[in-house]
Amino acid sequence: MADPRPISILTCANCGAKNRIGPSERGAPHCGKCGKPLAWVVDANESTFEVETKAAPTVVLDLWAPWCGPCRFVSPILEELAQEHAGKLKIVKVNVDENQGLAVRFDAMSIPTMVVLRDGKPVDRIVGALPKPQLSARLAPYI
Repeated sequence: MADPRPISILTCANCGAKNRIGPSERGAPHCGKCGKPLAWVVDANESTFEVETKAAPTVVLDLWAPWCGPCRFVSPILEELAQEHAGKLKIVKVNVDENQGLAVRFDAMSIPTMVVLRDGKPVDRIVGALPKPQLSARLAPYI
């Protein structure tokens, strides 16, 4: 029987190898070729959300939509932060148009909404697009 857990393909910034990574409650992904920590950015939906957000590193839930301009501004910043803090930060992206139950659960009245999770529990909430220095400063205490 096939593994029901979602698999993400993460590319190593160090050597370029593509790595198949499943969600894990402990640890963080490392490249199978060179051993360096990988930037952990994954998409989740209502069926994969629980398993994707149970991770040892800090998880930032990015509630976004494809039509949202500020969301498109924040997305590459989050990817850069995931790269800079590989092994310590996981970005879980949820499209609120396709996953309205999660939008309601996390009270995403405006997007982008980013929810910082530790051990699956919200510890901070950021609403709106922040420039990288401000977003990095807000996330620093959790990384």
